[in-house]
Amino acid sequence: MLWDTHMHSFFSGDSQAPMEDMIRAAIAKKLRGICFTDHLDLDYPLPDGEDTNPFLLNLPEYAAQIAELRGRTPGHFPVLFGLELGLQPHLAAQHAQISSRYPFDFIIGSSHVVHGYDPYYPAFYEDRTETECYLEYFESILENIAAFDGFDVYGHIDYVVRYGPNRNADYSYRKYSEVIDEILKLLIRKGKGIEINTGGFKYGLGHPNPTEEVIARYRELGGEIITIGADAHRPEHVAYDFGKVPQILRAAGFSYYTVFRERKPEFLKL
Repeated sequence: MLWDTHMHSFFSGDSQAPMEDMIRAAIAKKLRGICFTDHLDLDYPLPDGEDTNPFLLNLPEYAAQIAELRGRTPGHFPVLFGLELGLQPHLAAQHAQISSRYPFDFIIGSSHVVHGYDPYYPAFYEDRTETECYLEYFESILENIAAFDGFDVYGHIDYVVRYGPNRNADYSYRKYSEVIDEILKLLIRKGKGIEINTGGFKYGLGHPNPTEEVIARYRELGGEIITIGADAHRPEHVAYDFGKVPQILRAAGFSYYTVFRERKPEFLKL
């Protein structure tokens, strides 16, 4: 009976899922509600052979589709209007305009591009160590938060370990604790949250993004806002491994999780 508040549909360049199928999957899994958070990544580095940014979200159609679905979802199942913004410092003014133009319930700020490179692709890791790449990724998060804080939570803070040469084999909170602590403290100072993203289990990491240690450290530092999302791009991945979530959150010191409506946090008991 949890909410899944990080999911994608065919409005995202990396998904072909109809929104109706994602909703049906959520209802079948007895979720309390969902929030669509389709991708918007302005100034995305084009993959080889591509001449169009695949992550330019058609916001008017996206908003209209969610409004239409809300009116005909069985049993008035809650369907919230969210966005996953791919943050980069030079886009802060554009992001501020976008976030104020539409009645979003929830905005995730995420790092998908680091100084012109998407860590999804091998080019980001060429001619340097994995540690250097991961450190640059975390430092870029600090740059993003300093430039723009018009989001509600920071998404999958250690996203980079999904795609590094050794993925998370040599990664731990302790190894990067200095910069991760800076990120968490800055988020807390600005009244922002983090998410537990179960996509890490889907990718075979054995942990969510961020890891259990990072979630516990956020709580230890005084963080109170934590949302739950599976980062699903297909119906079968909605609420992926959500059975593990309550135990992870309780072990970190949480007795609740967070859902945003109209950009305001609601705290729900686990």
